[in-house]
Amino acid sequence: MDRRYSYFVSDVHLGLQLMDADGRERRFVSFLRSLDPSSTEGLYLLGDIFDFWYEYKHVVPKGFNRVFAALQDLVDRGVKVFFMQGNHDIWTYHYFEDLGMTVLPQPWHMTIGGRRFCIGHGDGLGPVSTGYRLMNGAFRNKVLQALFSCLHPTIAFAFGNSWSASRRRKHLAAGPYAFRGKDEPLWKFAEAEKAPDGSPVDIFIFGHLHSHVDVVLGSGARFLMTRDWLPASEYVVFDSVTLTCEIMDCGLA
Repeated sequence: MDRRYSYFVSDVHLGLQLMDADGRERRFVSFLRSLDPSSTEGLYLLGDIFDFWYEYKHVVPKGFNRVFAALQDLVDRGVKVFFMQGNHDIWTYHYFEDLGMTVLPQPWHMTIGGRRFCIGHGDGLGPVSTGYRLMNGAFRNKVLQALFSCLHPTIAFAFGNSWSASRRRKHLAAGPYAFRGKDEPLWKFAEAEKAPDGSPVDIFIFGHLHSHVDVVLGSGARFLMTRDWLPASEYVVFDSVTLTCEIMDCGLA
């Protein structure tokens, strides 16, 4: 039987002007071009693909032409491409759908090859702090989004890109994130989460924390988190039988 492949990738942070931004975009385009439409079941973009994305009614961020050309080519050749908003690219409204992609809310449940999946970017799931919930709520507030849209794009994008880059510099200076295991909000979310029919989930896949995690929960579910592309270039692939984490062969140790 021919295998059908599903791919999961997150936290590419395209547009972030740190750690070889142009090279990171080339690697992502190379990954997209490497997918064989005849055997690809679906491509799941799990958020923070862009470091800062904000859509106006008639304006979208400049650049990323090669990325969108590669995505459009996959869609045109019959590949189902799904996008989930991350905390850096929340502000997607219609442009991705216009390209033929499907925007999914998190958490999203589905069945592939008889396995029950729960996927998402990961931000805001589980018992996160009140401060984070307030910030996340503000980002998603329709009134605040409308007010932000009143800013001229030059001002809005300058502010957004500067704010995002400053936060990333702080994270990089602090070193790799130390996954907290059972104390992690996402772990607690996954331990409690069930499929829509009440049955247990087999596989969880998230991004967000920029940390590679591949463990088995107490429920028996497999719990994976993908690293960012700064510079790991990691993705998850499921061939309807086996689930593996892969790293692009791009000269990295």
